[in-house]
Amino acid sequence: MSDDRLIVALDVPNALEGLKLADALGDSVSFYKIGLGMLTGGGLALAQELKDERGKRIFLDMKLFDIGATVEAAVRGLAQFDIDFLTVHGDPHVVAAAKEGAAGKDLKILAVTILTSLDRSDLDAALLKEGDTSAIVLERAGRAFEAGADGVIASPQEAKLIRDLPGADGKLIVTPGVRPEGAALGDQKRVATPARAISDGADHIVVGRPIWQAADPRQAAQAVIEELPARQG
Repeated sequence: MSDDRLIVALDVPNALEGLKLADALGDSVSFYKIGLGMLTGGGLALAQELKDERGKRIFLDMKLFDIGATVEAAVRGLAQFDIDFLTVHGDPHVVAAAKEGAAGKDLKILAVTILTSLDRSDLDAALLKEGDTSAIVLERAGRAFEAGADGVIASPQEAKLIRDLPGADGKLIVTPGVRPEGAALGDQKRVATPARAISDGADHIVVGRPIWQAADPRQAAQAVIEELPARQG
């Protein structure tokens, strides 16, 4: 049985491989993430197929960043695909423009805070402001909420801190960097288990390689779902 708190990342080369994986997962998964790496491999067509023909929810992870007018136009175009979530960078002008582009649609705009593959040394190399990584994530999340974001993308290590922000009521927290017990970390640096991420306030967790690289992806997805705590209320 599926649980839409689990979003499976279809980080495979093309739409055909994505459909093959979706076939293997069947009704065990109801929510998929399609990222930038799939865009030239038929990602939008895959999104439409999964949404319209198979009734799945779709998270389009594009991490858009540009001047406001360009972001607004891009989001307006993408919103025609009837997707559920779309990511943009968490800069306030980007978030505000994305919300304009999504006006009149059910599309949720999620703001990226700090990528889960980055730590303080990476931020230093990118010449980003000094300070604790979690503190920067919280500041960016707060500013994104003020700009109208429907939610944020953050590591599970910051989920509880974000949930406690004054502006977080009714907002979504989606956490990549989630690894089941015993799974390899890969290129992720700020991670937690599925159970910890949800218990700390995440609404959805994103899991990719531990599922699609498994010998039995369906069984791997079910194992993640079994780790999730019971829904509240």
